[in-house]
Amino acid sequence: MSLLLRLSLAALGGLALSAAFPDLGWWPLAFVALAALWLCLARASAWGGFLYGWVFGSAFMLPHVWWANVAVGLVPWLALAIASGAFYGLFGAAWAHVRRSGMIRGGVWLEAPAFALLWAGMEQLRSIVPFGGFPWGRLAFSQLDVPVASMAWLGGAALVSFVAACAGGLLGGGIEALLRKRLVTGIAAPLLGVVALSVGMLLPLSAQPISGTLRLGIVQGNVPNEGLDAFAQAREVTTNHRDGSLALVEDDPGPIDLLVWPENSSDYDPRTDPESAALVTQSAQAADAPLLLGTNDYSPEDGRYNMSLLWAPSGTVLDTYAKQRPAPFAEYIPIRDFARRFSPEVDRVTHDVLPGDDPAVMTLPVPALERTVTIGTVICFEVAYDPIVTGAVSTGAEVLIVQTNNASFGETAESTQQLAMSRLRAIETGRSTVQASTVGVSAVIDARGRVSQQTGLFTAEQMYAEVALRDTITPAVRLRLLWEWAPLIGAAGLAIAAVSRRLSNRYEW
Repeated sequence: MSLLLRLSLAALGGLALSAAFPDLGWWPLAFVALAALWLCLARASAWGGFLYGWVFGSAFMLPHVWWANVAVGLVPWLALAIASGAFYGLFGAAWAHVRRSGMIRGGVWLEAPAFALLWAGMEQLRSIVPFGGFPWGRLAFSQLDVPVASMAWLGGAALVSFVAACAGGLLGGGIEALLRKRLVTGIAAPLLGVVALSVGMLLPLSAQPISGTLRLGIVQGNVPNEGLDAFAQAREVTTNHRDGSLALVEDDPGPIDLLVWPENSSDYDPRTDPESAALVTQSAQAADAPLLLGTNDYSPEDGRYNMSLLWAPSGTVLDTYAKQRPAPFAEYIPIRDFARRFSPEVDRVTHDVLPGDDPAVMTLPVPALERTVTIGTVICFEVAYDPIVTGAVSTGAEVLIVQTNNASFGETAESTQQLAMSRLRAIETGRSTVQASTVGVSAVIDARGRVSQQTGLFTAEQMYAEVALRDTITPAVRLRLLWEWAPLIGAAGLAIAAVSRRLSNRYEW
């Protein structure tokens, strides 16, 4: 295969992988994309593998994170996509070493799992470095409407990505076998991939309440206008959410245990701003329930906290949570002087967000249940990070609430991509999950990852839901450290062994 053909196939494969994710959601293309990458990397050198992988990854990430261009401009978008693509280059180089080393014997039946292990390890590495990682675009997040998604209950996003990558490798290996006129392997390998994707149907997923139900009022207040300037309309945004709360209560949907507003719904901290305090207190009193809202705490001298507050109808604060994983180059600017050379947008962030220290949980008094309920309070991009979500559930969360503000991303797929992550987290943790956004999409998701209610984008809407409370611990949460580190350690070990074997053979006398 010529260099031009390999590069073209890599680029087309990356574009196909992007189409597997929301909004298009053409999930079968994920396996086509991985098969294309398999064929590109056949007989490639390590440097060639890096090149083809980087082209594949960049072609995938450029359309996948187009929302970054909408939010912060051309140069940051290109930098994010191309830098993320380099991780796929590392994968390609590692896979080239493994195949050329000859350490895996047994054909595609063993090569496909090795391919999948390197892929899962690459995704875990990308979720950690640099600056805390960027897990957006993990293969698992494209497979929510496929039985393999149920594997998240057992091993989280890492296991779903591994199985899906293995199926893609089996498809690629099958095509390679057919090109070599090995008919049995060419047919059997893709069929085995289909079987692997179907195993999830055997897992015992349940969405039934175990520790009662929680009655939620969810308000999507909308913002006055799209884009970064929406943050300049903080007072109106809070008023919109107050108005939505009153409209919800006026419809008399039923008793409310918790009123939910999204991230940034009250950017003026109601603990220090009397006008905001009046608006949120009025809303909590109308619902006759505590209000979970997003705000900013500017009390630190060296930055601010992205906060969630649990606000009582009396006007007191029942509990707080500070976001643990601020988004780099969005909520805080590392290497600011250097970054400013590429985009003046960095100076829109005048107060860097500081990381919080405590798990993403709050304690909610629920008189109807005659007890307190621990709720998971994940903020925005934190839903993409395994330790934040599984850590909340291991700390006792019986339901997950993902508060987010998608106003900066316009009419892009960012919000629905985030919804896919929330759906996977519901399966992984066995918890009902609510995504509450300022502008949409907001959604109610059961513990099997199924969406029961969903709002539109850039609309003012309200939802009422009775969600199941569950306190059982899934294998994915119980073994969370294993699933966070095993793919990375296994992939690194495989790659190091392959390189060592090749070096040994090269210098063998």
